[in-house]
Amino acid sequence: MPIANDLRQRLYPQLPAIAEHFGTPFHLYDETGIRATVAGLHAAFAGVAGFKEYYAVKALPNPRILALLRELGCGFDCSSIAELVLARQAGARGEEIMFTSNNTSPEEFAVAAQDGGCILNLDDISLVAKVPQMPELVCFRYNPGAERSGNSIIGTPLEAKYGVPHHQLLDAFRAAQARGARRFGLHTMLASNERDHRYMVQTVEMLLSVAAWVQTELGIRLEFLNMGGGLGIPYQPDDEAFDVAALGQQAQALLEDFRTRHDHAPALHMESGRYVTGPHGVLVTRAINRKDSYRTYIGVDACMSALMRPGMYGAYHHIDVVGKAASTADAPVDVVGSLCENNDKFAVQRPLPPVEDGDLLVIHDTGAHGHAMGFNYNGKLRPQELLLRSDGSVARIRRAETLQDYFATLDFAAQEWQP
Repeated sequence: MPIANDLRQRLYPQLPAIAEHFGTPFHLYDETGIRATVAGLHAAFAGVAGFKEYYAVKALPNPRILALLRELGCGFDCSSIAELVLARQAGARGEEIMFTSNNTSPEEFAVAAQDGGCILNLDDISLVAKVPQMPELVCFRYNPGAERSGNSIIGTPLEAKYGVPHHQLLDAFRAAQARGARRFGLHTMLASNERDHRYMVQTVEMLLSVAAWVQTELGIRLEFLNMGGGLGIPYQPDDEAFDVAALGQQAQALLEDFRTRHDHAPALHMESGRYVTGPHGVLVTRAINRKDSYRTYIGVDACMSALMRPGMYGAYHHIDVVGKAASTADAPVDVVGSLCENNDKFAVQRPLPPVEDGDLLVIHDTGAHGHAMGFNYNGKLRPQELLLRSDGSVARIRRAETLQDYFATLDFAAQEWQP
């Protein structure tokens, strides 16, 4: 949806000068907005004992952003060696990190165990035997199968590659116990970009039901439940925002009821990425060409390598033309990059004010799964990242890629194998 009026008022008057100084294209993130969203998340769950947000590093893996989030009390959800390194560089250690990988390699297990370890969240019962040294605390990612629905982004539980199926869950905990685990958690992740808080309340209900079953059958206590991420944001102008306050209130009530019936309640964790930073990022790009063919195309100096969600999912990202007000009479155009792919489009038949070469276009809601999903097809280079600080200044927090970066992997010591 259109970015917050507060950000528009702080950013747009300065944007031509910022673009002139740094050059385009660039992703820009708003520190003020990120701080406000994290504060709102913590306020919504203030009544939930042991609540912790483990920010999904995959959404925006920039060290400056991660340092900000750790300052605000967040832990980190990681799924690769690089993400573990980033989380630890931000200062996180031990149980401040959840490692939620799948098809986990021996190298990944080894790095997960370094520097004080982390919460190991296992995706498959077969991985129990592959953990080199079972930590005291272990968690399993639960897949409920046909009991729940998913969505087109993450897949339905029955066909999703993630998680331990219901019929293997007890054996998974038993196997971990046999290898020395003594503390336990339960995790799930069923939907992506879900904007109905009731779906997430049902997920908490499901986890509590499964927790009661596991505890009764095995005589163990689950220390925490992690409802996963998936909290959505309103990309479309008419989309409703996720009601995080309602989720917090209803989750608290469910946990209190569980405590009444079981004499204790597990802590509640989540791993939102998109919800925390998504609305607080924009991709700023400059119009460089107009093509009038069977339809009108506005060519810009960014391409799908900087934001692949529209091309990959047909996802909507709102677009402003800086200094030009939108009108119901605006003619529809396609906003496109220069990649040799016809789906290299940021907008398809989108009504926009008349765009001239040199105009700045602001593509909204790129603060999650924007730069992070970049790639180098066609030899295209990923853009720089900027941070709009709370004091109004702007800092570069990642430089743009260069041709030297692109060719760096071709500089290596010769190595051959002969039969």
